[in-house]
Amino acid sequence: MIFQYPAFLWALLVLAIPIVIHLFNFRKTIRIYFSNTRFLKQIDQETTQQRKVKQYLVLAARLLFLLFLVLAFAQPFLPASEDVTATNQVTIYLDNSLSMASPIDGKIRAIDDAVERVQQLLNSFPPDTRYQIITNDFAAFGNSLKTKVEVEDFLAQIRLSGLNRSAADILRRHTGRSPLFWISDFQASTFGAVPKFDSAKQIRLVPIKLVATNNVFVDSIRLENPFMIGGEKNSLHAQLRNVGTKSVDGLVVKLSINGKQVSASTINIEPQSSAEVVFDLSGSQGGQNRCVITFSDFPIGFDNEFYFTLNYSSKLRVLEIKQTPDKTFVGKVFANEALFDFSSFEVRNVNYSLLPQADLVVVNAIDQINGALANALAGLRETNTMLFVSGSKPDVVSYQRALGMPLQNLAEAKEMMPLAPPDWQHPLFQNVVEEKSPSLAMPAGKKLIDWGTDQSALLKLKDGRPFLSQMGNVFLLASPLEKGYTDFYQHALFVPFMYRLAASGKKDSEKLYHTLSSSLLVVKADSLVGEEPIKLVGNQELVPSQRKVNREVMLELPKFSLAPGFYAVVHRADTLSWLSINADKAESFLRCFTPNELTQQWSMGTNVRVVDTDNATAFGDQVRSNYLGKPLWRYCLFLALLFLLAEVLLLRFLK
Repeated sequence: MIFQYPAFLWALLVLAIPIVIHLFNFRKTIRIYFSNTRFLKQIDQETTQQRKVKQYLVLAARLLFLLFLVLAFAQPFLPASEDVTATNQVTIYLDNSLSMASPIDGKIRAIDDAVERVQQLLNSFPPDTRYQIITNDFAAFGNSLKTKVEVEDFLAQIRLSGLNRSAADILRRHTGRSPLFWISDFQASTFGAVPKFDSAKQIRLVPIKLVATNNVFVDSIRLENPFMIGGEKNSLHAQLRNVGTKSVDGLVVKLSINGKQVSASTINIEPQSSAEVVFDLSGSQGGQNRCVITFSDFPIGFDNEFYFTLNYSSKLRVLEIKQTPDKTFVGKVFANEALFDFSSFEVRNVNYSLLPQADLVVVNAIDQINGALANALAGLRETNTMLFVSGSKPDVVSYQRALGMPLQNLAEAKEMMPLAPPDWQHPLFQNVVEEKSPSLAMPAGKKLIDWGTDQSALLKLKDGRPFLSQMGNVFLLASPLEKGYTDFYQHALFVPFMYRLAASGKKDSEKLYHTLSSSLLVVKADSLVGEEPIKLVGNQELVPSQRKVNREVMLELPKFSLAPGFYAVVHRADTLSWLSINADKAESFLRCFTPNELTQQWSMGTNVRVVDTDNATAFGDQVRSNYLGKPLWRYCLFLALLFLLAEVLLLRFLK
């Protein structure tokens, strides 16, 4: 037993006072004479003996009262079984990821219980202890040691963060030799493998036990037609996952676009499985659209909304290189100025500077490709989408130089041969026609050039020979789009195919959504003037780190400041586009490591311990017992009061 304030033990000298009073009775003795004292002597002997027993008991009670009172002020305690405060510094990692919004026993949130445990630590350690507190934001506040008051102010402002950190991230953040109290739900999906670390580090794992509950979240979304073109109908497929142990029946899922609900559906999801809900998108949408999928999944609510954007605003840039100045069927297809930025050049007068910026380059029915054009097209094969339409008298040598593939001329067939139906599941043909029967009328064509067999050709003749093939970003058509060679340009397949082909090469296409785990965003910005930076405007206004490269601006996401939602990309007064930010779906998998699993995973030594307690109060008691020693002053005070009561009872009732 050790005393925290041993100087108070000098007060034990007061124990001499009751003893002195007991030994020296200063009351004056009065002698009384009687004629016969035989009977009185007998009575006097009996009462004196009883009085001495009472005095000894009262003396013992007084001495014990004073003894334990002095000991209470000296504050005795049993020595700590573990010493973690030798450096007078303590590091605390407080997990404030979104999963910490989940409930625990007592119907409070895990983050609230974690904050209370931090408060218990602050109340347990000596007043001169300094603290380093780390959260998922890795904010600058955690870079230096703080006092108890500063940490308490920080705890009052703590909020959930969309970021999650692995075990390796946290251990890298913990520097120095101070003991680390790791307060977390130890979520399995984000924890990662236990890395190697300095064996001298003292680590205390403090698990927060979440209540087992169902959770439904949006696992992924996709468009049935991935090429977003204004005016085309489309469908949105949303995959919802249930990671709980009970089935979810009758879940109402809603789709809102620009703040207005446009559709709703009801689905059932079995435990540990997923289900798909489909929403139809009308062809009337255009411009920039902010979309939200919502549902009610109590009590886990941080992933009940999923944000994404549908941006139809930018035009598709199509460039045609042709043999003659006459208007072609390609020019007629892309004549819609609301959708396309179309430019057409004769082969003798090509603006080569526009080629790299084009979403689709159409080399239309040129018999011979000159050397300069062939070299320019060869440099675009890896980066740009190109459609080569054979000329009526193709020079395959010049074609080979541009395409980088072997070709040969074919003798012109006397008649056109019908084409076989395409693969209707291919994105370029998906949902183009409603009736997909084998008897569907297909276009016909003559094959003028040959490039061998191609079992995966987009369009084939009835005899199986390829008519339209894709090699990487290059599409090759075996005949001119002219009367007498093919009627493909008159068929219902032609317009949607050409539209989707142009959309497939869209160079500034934007993702439907981003997550907080994304680090870099690329925004198209053709006409930025001045040095004023781009801002992200949502719930708050942020100026991210950015760098302009050609016509694009690369933005570094300020993860620690962002919350899920929509953010306008603003330059001066202009909104360039909208970004949708969602939490990382790994947060929605709520299975956590148990204390036993943590013990096995960390291969526990004396430097790593699991502090397994049910609530914050029990945690504080265990901290004070294991790491600061067990205080005994309460017991001393209780015993002092007990012996004081005993003295009162002896004086009152013992005759």
